[in-house]
Amino acid sequence: MDFPLTYPAILDMVEKIQPGKYAQTRNYTNGAVSQLSPYISRGVISTKQVLDSILSRGYSIYESEKFIQQLAWREYYQRTWQHYEDYIFDDIKINYSGVQNRKISQNILAAKTGINVIDQAINEMIGKGYIHNHLRMYIASIISNIARSYWKLPSEWMYYHLLDGDLANNTLSWQWIAGSFSSKQYYCNQENINKYANSSQQNTFLDKSYEELTTSEIPHSLKETATIHLTTNLPNRRNIKIDSTLPLLIYNSYNLDPLWRSDMKANRVLILEPSHFKQYPVSNKVIDFIIGLSKNIKDIQIFTGEINEIPFLKDIQVIYSKEHPAFKHLPGNKDKRDWLFPDIEGQHNSFFSYWKKCLRQLNKLNNNPQLKRA
Repeated sequence: MDFPLTYPAILDMVEKIQPGKYAQTRNYTNGAVSQLSPYISRGVISTKQVLDSILSRGYSIYESEKFIQQLAWREYYQRTWQHYEDYIFDDIKINYSGVQNRKISQNILAAKTGINVIDQAINEMIGKGYIHNHLRMYIASIISNIARSYWKLPSEWMYYHLLDGDLANNTLSWQWIAGSFSSKQYYCNQENINKYANSSQQNTFLDKSYEELTTSEIPHSLKETATIHLTTNLPNRRNIKIDSTLPLLIYNSYNLDPLWRSDMKANRVLILEPSHFKQYPVSNKVIDFIIGLSKNIKDIQIFTGEINEIPFLKDIQVIYSKEHPAFKHLPGNKDKRDWLFPDIEGQHNSFFSYWKKCLRQLNKLNNNPQLKRA
């Protein structure tokens, strides 16, 4: 799909979420997923905003639980990043011993694995910047556990192309699949792909039982590997006007919220720091998407450069940004993000130990007569 860029169109997508239908079909590649992840990842809308919309339309906590759980996964990964900081970009638990290379299969890059659903998904990801979450898991499983490539470079390759690229979600999902942030590796086989992608392909290197896959040799079609070099092309935007008598609101690629301090008279600057995008490269399509979303922010100016290069920065008395692990270095006051579960912080041994605490919060909400829905 083509993702709309205007705020009213995005809010319209929020209002069309059907939690019950989502719960029934979410695992299927043509299921009723919300496709809101690009806007949540980029901070245009929040997980809390989405939940509030669901409850205001009369959906109960019970029928919305599966959908809320997916929102909670996103917050769980963000909380994990807050706790481990940049250690999430290395193996958190173990370095699984099956790794045989630190590159990526050439046939993955060329979308020529021979598995039709996977090749179509890779082309779609590169062309449109989005694919269903199950397809992401399938691709990561093939790369990490079938081709036995170390997860880090392939995770960077996927992040590079995704409009909803969320460093915590992407990095920790890859580690979860590879077995370095979970108790076991995640495998998919052809039967599973056929079931959830409405395909009927047979006789592929995945057309085996899970037991066979765990002991299989690397398929011939995945053996040839390559190193890739990812770079970001940033626009030349340095000509901005700053009124040093006004506060400065600093936006970034993870905070594009048009409602954030919208009643404040201030300088509003979306900063695109070359150092950030050198460390975490993204495609031209992603940069265009970020800039397109920023147009919802009234009087926004775009500045390509490091934070200390903003004109008159030292003369500005009040500076605001939003808290985020990727932008801890920004000066001034840090507003909190609008969390779904603001009181559940810190590190948890697993998502499900985290989710148990979330459920207790949801039960309190469900038992509140003023908030309880039909």
